[in-house]
Amino acid sequence: MSDAKAWRQLFTLLKLAELGAHRRTAKISTEYLARKLGVSQQSASRHLIELERKGWIKRTMTPEGCLIKMTESGLTELKRLYSSLRFLMEAAYPPSVTLEGVVFTGLGEGAYYVTRDPYRRQFIEKLGFDPFPGTLNLKLMTDYDVKTRSELEAYPAIEIEGFKNENRTFGPVKCYPTIIENKVKGALVSALRSHYDSSVIELIAPICLRKHLALKDGHKVKVEVLTLP
Repeated sequence: MSDAKAWRQLFTLLKLAELGAHRRTAKISTEYLARKLGVSQQSASRHLIELERKGWIKRTMTPEGCLIKMTESGLTELKRLYSSLRFLMEAAYPPSVTLEGVVFTGLGEGAYYVTRDPYRRQFIEKLGFDPFPGTLNLKLMTDYDVKTRSELEAYPAIEIEGFKNENRTFGPVKCYPTIIENKVKGALVSALRSHYDSSVIELIAPICLRKHLALKDGHKVKVEVLTLP
């Protein structure tokens, strides 16, 4: 089902609730419902048929008019919508933020760090994927994106612990789940020690992003960064 159709059905369900059909059997004509929905009477009738087929309402046709009562399935859908809206309004953080940057060739250090075994084991365990050995580097081009990137530091992150070997210390890393170009799930990695400032983001994914998304230096990339519940 398309998102537009799903929202139309939920909107119709909401209007029926406004008319009391979620608590009692309500007598509602398709003509009146059409005015409430801002659609034709034919469309309103079709919407009711769709809801009945989904099992969200029960309809009884009488000489006095159409009697409509929401089913438990319909109530569940309304409660799910209510919970989603309540979460959005009351959450301390937005569910996601979007950043846009331009691809550039980095210093080549990403592959080295990503493949360090103590890091890699934690990436697999905490992010749920084995990262491709390398990072995709994006240069944020607008003040808005740079500011949004800075705000991420205040959001909860997946913490990758640092470690030591015989030669050096490797610092902790913050990770934020991402969806890159609305196609690939990955993560934005933020090392506490980095050669880049806040105008640069580094992305990891289970595949080579450059190859999979046919990216070259100078290409713009959109990244949806998901915040943690």
